[in-house]
Amino acid sequence: MQHHADSTQAEDRPEAEQDDSPLLAQQTSFRTGLCSARCGLALVLHISLFMAYSLRVGLSIAIVAMTNSSSPHSSSGIAPNSSRRGFARGAPVYNWSAETQGIVLSSFFYGYGLTQALGGYCSGRFGGKHVLGSGLLLTSVLTLLVPQAADLGVSFLIGLQGVIFPAQYTLWAKWAPPLERSRLMNIADAGCTFGTFCALLMAGIICQSLGWPFVFYIFGSVGCAWCLCWFLLVFEDPAHHPWISAGEREYIALSLAHQGSSHGRSLPLVAMAKSLPLWAIAIACFCTDWLFYMLLTCMPTFMSDVLHFDLTENGLLSALPYVGNGLGHILAGLLADFLLARRVFGTAAVRKLFSALGMLLPAVCLVAVPYIGCSPTAAVVLLTLALTIISMTGAGININHIDIAPRYAGFLLGITNTFGIVAGIIAPTAVGLLISQDPQTGWRNAFFVSAALNLFGLIFYVAFGSGTIQDWAREEAAVQ
Repeated sequence: MQHHADSTQAEDRPEAEQDDSPLLAQQTSFRTGLCSARCGLALVLHISLFMAYSLRVGLSIAIVAMTNSSSPHSSSGIAPNSSRRGFARGAPVYNWSAETQGIVLSSFFYGYGLTQALGGYCSGRFGGKHVLGSGLLLTSVLTLLVPQAADLGVSFLIGLQGVIFPAQYTLWAKWAPPLERSRLMNIADAGCTFGTFCALLMAGIICQSLGWPFVFYIFGSVGCAWCLCWFLLVFEDPAHHPWISAGEREYIALSLAHQGSSHGRSLPLVAMAKSLPLWAIAIACFCTDWLFYMLLTCMPTFMSDVLHFDLTENGLLSALPYVGNGLGHILAGLLADFLLARRVFGTAAVRKLFSALGMLLPAVCLVAVPYIGCSPTAAVVLLTLALTIISMTGAGININHIDIAPRYAGFLLGITNTFGIVAGIIAPTAVGLLISQDPQTGWRNAFFVSAALNLFGLIFYVAFGSGTIQDWAREEAAVQ
């Protein structure tokens, strides 16, 4: 009864006063640093996301060695005794057209997009540990089968990682205290960019020395082995962790007491659809992911066709921004939690500040690229800065799901990630259309469109974003 009365009174206070009240009202002296169970979870999730993105990027690199566009097309689509120059011999080479290669590379997004909302719902019902671990294990097993799937046909090459991110958010809703969410979640998310960087470097070496099938055999085997560690080391919540200290368990429980338990079978879908704070996150995710995926997929082409870098330089320069992006995630998380802990800003203000920096500054960098003349170095610096600074949204819109609806965080992330995936599918196609006639004008317009979308998404998010738990996300509302 007392908790219900407190939450009712909280609803009557202005948002700025509500933001941090659940934890700031009871400043617990518990501090454990890097030895805490929740920091251990952040490290395990970092490695898991590292593995997931290594599996994801492997195909993007291996397809260069898998295909031979200069060979004549055969009825089977396979040239079994041929190999690409500079790659290990003995592996089959497929006579896939550019269109077919595009379908193969896009197939990941089809499976990834279709499993987002389902993964979020299942993780809320059955637990993030089992859903994430099962998704990573299944992806690893499918990766091992890619060489055989390629022989069967391109339709078998479909990604299935969409359950991983929603399940991660379901776990953090039970583990991350409000004043530590930014750094814990961003340390975990940094595994994505570091995994991408390492895969970009390692996959090419494996293709050259062992042959492209070993990219999938090695990455898939390591992924399967890591899944065993995942199921042994991760626990659904602090109450079920056998080695957590009593002080840390109490600290987490007290800090999260206001948010309620995980959702049941039913979801407040109508209330979600009417929620402006949720729409603010979804639209901002679409806009920022448009810019991110545009750079992710098209930057190597821009460096080759416009800046005239060779293949070796292109690969290194395309990989470098991911180091900056990963470090940016960690630093942004630390700074955001510092501002919250010192009560410099409320939750909503911190989320909007980091979203503004992570969306506006990359847009400025893109707009500047066409006006720097013929300086490849300056263009690379600006594009690298854009991909590095965009990581600051990790402490903004990305974490905001848990702020407004911790009980449904996994499901909501699945929904908003689907918006981002749609942007990832559309953006490269739009760039291709823009540069098909006049490359120089086309690239300038592509950068301008991405910058304009980011500005629109930021304005909408600043206007309608929130940092407090929404009424429809409270446990009392679900009971009623």
